[in-house]
Amino acid sequence: MKKRKLAAIFASTLLVAAVALTGCGGDKDSQQASQPSENGEKITIVFSHNQPVDSPEGVGAQAMVDKLYELLGEDRISVELYPAQQRGNLREQAEATQMGDINITMQPVSTVTPFVDDIKVIDFPYLLPADREKIFEVLDGDLGREALDRLEQGQFKGLGFWFEGYKLFTTKDKEIHSPADFQGMKIRIMESPLLKAQYENWGAIATPIAYSELYSALEQGTVDGEENPIQTIVLNNYHEVQGEIIQSYHGTMTYILMANLDWFNGLPEDVQEAIVEAEAYGREESRKAYAEQEQEYLDVVKNAEGVHYYELTDEEIEAFKATVQPVYDSQTAGSEWQADFVQRLQDAFAAL
Repeated sequence: MKKRKLAAIFASTLLVAAVALTGCGGDKDSQQASQPSENGEKITIVFSHNQPVDSPEGVGAQAMVDKLYELLGEDRISVELYPAQQRGNLREQAEATQMGDINITMQPVSTVTPFVDDIKVIDFPYLLPADREKIFEVLDGDLGREALDRLEQGQFKGLGFWFEGYKLFTTKDKEIHSPADFQGMKIRIMESPLLKAQYENWGAIATPIAYSELYSALEQGTVDGEENPIQTIVLNNYHEVQGEIIQSYHGTMTYILMANLDWFNGLPEDVQEAIVEAEAYGREESRKAYAEQEQEYLDVVKNAEGVHYYELTDEEIEAFKATVQPVYDSQTAGSEWQADFVQRLQDAFAAL
């Protein structure tokens, strides 16, 4: 374990040096992820994600790495784990995985949507129920696998859906109790046509801003509010510049653990199997970590000076739900699979 930590530190140091030398990410050849070995040589796996090492995603990612070493041994593989956007912003990591410069990455559905439009269905407002166990049962099953397989259109191998919690509305100083309350507000979104349609449907001005720039945008008033799960709000201190935090259950921050498709398919069969098993293990560890930490994050905002935390009532949630069908219709127009899949998801959740 000590050897792996030293290797990770060394890898991060090399990355910083490369960026400093080139000013644009370093020499491509030096950053190119290793290809599958056909002669018994050690396989290097480059794995990136966005969150801090002590976040639930960071805990799960490290658990996945540890499981890979347990299954394959340090003589067979070497895993370079890059948390906290060390390999670029969200879109850059997805692009690098598509190109093969990164082997495995964990990215939000909205980040992946520009590469594979079909996957946006997971982000539809008020599609996933306010019961995480039901979400896990469906997305870990055949329907989830069907959605993950659509990622092959973008040169990705979908491995699993990781849960970062329900997204909350936050605003600087305006309470939100109905869709009409969003009228004229500037709301930060990730770069996503679906999220744009969602907030415009509620009368807001949807404003894409990079994750790394969000705190300053909120502080300076570039936007009036945003949406994120409670852990992201706390870990990034958004509650310092957002006085209203509203639990709405309108959607989840669902991450996708995915690999470059050609790289994955070219791996020896036992390595593929080990990655699949390790991903499932890491996913469960991440969910456990989230469940353990969620109340701590909630307590932070509930006890923060100048912050008003509240949950929408059942009646208020129903009022929001009543407005979303136009978003569903516009976003699935022209795609028979998307419309059918959304209906099958709704049926599956209703049956639980």
